[in-house]
Amino acid sequence: MSFPQSGCAENEPYALRVLGDSMLPEFAEGAIIVIDPGGAIKDGSYVIAIHDDEYIFRQLRIVEDKYYLQPLNDLYDTVEISGLDDVKGVVAQKAGRRRKDHKHYDR
Repeated sequence: MSFPQSGCAENEPYALRVLGDSMLPEFAEGAIIVIDPGGAIKDGSYVIAIHDDEYIFRQLRIVEDKYYLQPLNDLYDTVEISGLDDVKGVVAQKAGRRRKDHKHYDR
């Protein structure tokens, strides 16, 4: 499964709109997030990943060499993924604010 072709290069950042309430209160439905496919992946990162052949937006949790996608809203379940290859991008920016834990570039 893949996103429709948008004219973006494979590692070029792209924007998505948050659907649903699984990431409340940090990410409200309708919020725009910028995804960096080459972003630094670490425990606690907000990511876009593949789970059950679908893209999913969650917080990555790494516990004892296992990988989980955790919603912020307790009404949703945390799911396990097979590894970091399932992660397709890291949230780099939300509603005009750059995430502080994202990689930085020197100019």
